[in-house]
Amino acid sequence: MIDVGHLGLFAAAAFVLAVTPGPAVLYIVTRSLSQGRAAGVVSCLGVALGGVFHVLAAALGLSAVLATSALAFGLVKYAGAAYLIWLGVRKLTSPAASFAPHADTNVSLAAAFREGVVVNVLNPKTALFFLAFLPQFVSPERGNVPLQCALLGGLFLLIALCTDTTWSLAASGARTWLTGHPRFVSAERYVTGGAYLTLGVAAAVAGGRK
Repeated sequence: MIDVGHLGLFAAAAFVLAVTPGPAVLYIVTRSLSQGRAAGVVSCLGVALGGVFHVLAAALGLSAVLATSALAFGLVKYAGAAYLIWLGVRKLTSPAASFAPHADTNVSLAAAFREGVVVNVLNPKTALFFLAFLPQFVSPERGNVPLQCALLGGLFLLIALCTDTTWSLAASGARTWLTGHPRFVSAERYVTGGAYLTLGVAAAVAGGRK
């Protein structure tokens, strides 16, 4: 079905792309810093589930719509940007985090998971990655192109989940040290909220179509 000789090259390229910071990585890191390891790992799972949407979209040809339709591309791009900006505003207007050892409740973890899904579903960069990257490793002569896309996309999601989890664990580990410094504790919501706002604005102005 898939050329085994290309899998190594695909895996290496997917690793480089997955480990490169982007909207999903920034979301995971900020969650890990503000809420700890559990929220960070749950955010990784949410992002991974959001990635399943893009795998299915690539397999069904929906990513081609995003690449050829300025309206569809714009709707996804600006919806994602607006959501990130909303997360930033909500963080900036919320009370300062206490960083209590058991601050992560079931509700907050559920919210981290849901928001991780939405952040990645509304990420046009991910959709366009699947459109531009996957076809290079798909061979129509081998048959069942949608299944090839699904298998390669699944491999990418597995690699991305591993790298995202590494980002999360590194960030939550740094949090243990950072939370011992009062200045960081008092400024955390501004750093996190500012990161969301910056990402949202960048997503809104970047990737414009000619």
